[in-house]
Amino acid sequence: MNFLAPEDFQNHPAWQRLEDQLQWYDRKSIRNKRWYKILRVTQLCLAASIPIIALAGAAWSKWVTAAFGGLIAVFEGVQQLNQFGPQWIAYRSTAEQLRHEKFLFLSQSGQYRNIEGGEALRLLAERVEENVSQEHARWTNKSKQTLEEKHT
Repeated sequence: MNFLAPEDFQNHPAWQRLEDQLQWYDRKSIRNKRWYKILRVTQLCLAASIPIIALAGAAWSKWVTAAFGGLIAVFEGVQQLNQFGPQWIAYRSTAEQLRHEKFLFLSQSGQYRNIEGGEALRLLAERVEENVSQEHARWTNKSKQTLEEKHT
């Protein structure tokens, strides 16, 4: 089998697109995971603090508990608006699919078995775009569904 050497395909648009999309989805997954966890842990800490502060019985405690309750609502609203949890999972899933595709390509396995270099790169381009477009379609459908739920 005449397969391309790494230096031969690294400048090919299909490989560059794979690397670009893999990095993008990886970064976005990490960012969404970070925000999701920050918001959730903050909400938990605020919620756990409310009964303790309320028991303090000080004049300021009712204001602090009210403020903490308000902050919990705001943080939940931000989470719902930005969908950090579902986005984290969707982006991680797409990144892992792209990583899987990269492994199959590099190891000349799966659909890339017994395929010449140029044809393998063409197939790689198609598979990368298929994965990316599926994620875009899921995002679009979820966004439409969220908007419809808010209007009803």
